[in-house]
Amino acid sequence: MIRLCALLAAACTSQAWAQTQAKNVIFFLGDGMGPTTITAARIYKYKEEGLLNFERLDRVARIKTYSADAMVTDSAPSMGAYMTGVKINNDVISLKDARPQSPGKDANGNPSVDRCGENNGSAPMTILELAKAKGKAVGAITTTELTHATPASTFAHACNRNAVYTIARQIVPGGEGYNARLMEGVDVLMGGGRPYFTPFDAAANPKGRADGRDLLAEFKARGYFVAATRGDMMSALPNRKFVGIYADSHLDYASVRKPTQPTLAEMTAKSIELLARNPNGFFLMVEGGKIDHALHDSNAKNALEEVVDFDNAIQTALDRMRSIDPGLEHTLIVVTADHDHTMVMNGYPKRGNPILGIVRDVATGQPALDADGKTYTTLVYGGGPNRPEVRANVDDACAQALDYKQETGVRLAGEGHGGGDVKLYAVGAGSAPFKGTIENTRVFELMKAAAGL
Repeated sequence: MIRLCALLAAACTSQAWAQTQAKNVIFFLGDGMGPTTITAARIYKYKEEGLLNFERLDRVARIKTYSADAMVTDSAPSMGAYMTGVKINNDVISLKDARPQSPGKDANGNPSVDRCGENNGSAPMTILELAKAKGKAVGAITTTELTHATPASTFAHACNRNAVYTIARQIVPGGEGYNARLMEGVDVLMGGGRPYFTPFDAAANPKGRADGRDLLAEFKARGYFVAATRGDMMSALPNRKFVGIYADSHLDYASVRKPTQPTLAEMTAKSIELLARNPNGFFLMVEGGKIDHALHDSNAKNALEEVVDFDNAIQTALDRMRSIDPGLEHTLIVVTADHDHTMVMNGYPKRGNPILGIVRDVATGQPALDADGKTYTTLVYGGGPNRPEVRANVDDACAQALDYKQETGVRLAGEGHGGGDVKLYAVGAGSAPFKGTIENTRVFELMKAAAGL
């Protein structure tokens, strides 16, 4: 009887493990999407009683975000922790124990000279590199420049996040400086930052490459489909590797997006179409990077619009993957953020009041006043440039405008990151262990185990 129980227990354990094996992993990163930003975006889109799509996922955890050398992280080491399982110093791209070294300027004045130096850290394997080594298809897409800290941490290793020209050459198969761990190349790449991939021209491309390389032409010579617009992307057939560079800098905010640029949901759908043809499965990183940009600008409305856009991409992925893998029995989807910001919800606003509006009293619905008799908004920031010497009344219509910048407590040159925990949501194969309060490095370990990497 004891032996029978042991055999049954072993069988159950084996079956549970088999159910956690994720053939496909999609990792969504909302840059700067802290808990208050999520709450505000939820109210903005669905009111207090609603939920964003990703808030409906099965598993929830809290993630500690500190870096190897700082209580408050920047995007590079926090994403590096997710991708490598290692705590990394601020400003460093997926290098353990590396000291950040600012890039030197080239003859054109651009920071393109790598000054990392010898014996400055070591390069742990990223989960994208591990997936590639297992024969899986891999991709990284973003609404920022493709060489920005978050996407770069999936496929590159550099001692400073601003070494964008060095980062760019690490993803071009066969070229000088290529990251050989990527083998025949990352299968899908999308974002902005065209000058870092194209030759310098004083008039037409002043931020271009001083080495004269046309990395987009090199991609094309390696069999990649190279897209510059949404139309190009939509026309791409799922039988080639793909690079889409849709802007000279970062992509536009969703609220003012040019028709030539794809939405993040469209980029996600196309990536899944391209990657899912690999019988071994795939790893895809999707970044909603403009959330962070709007928060740094103390511009809450665009930040909330970007969270909604990010949420739409997540729902698109869920729908596409459920059509391929009903029940997500072989697919793990993880949604999280790299760090918080200093946005807070202020006062005691009446339920149903616009989240971007001024605070209104619960009992009377009249504007609430500060100690000096002035109106104020529900959303404010802990630090940033918008702290007047003497406060004036805030107009409700003005506060809800797209370009309004919320007031801040501490006067700083720009709004900065917050050091609080962020939230993580997960669903599908291997999602059960994502729970409690955990280190960001633990997320790497759980994804790696779920995918059998």
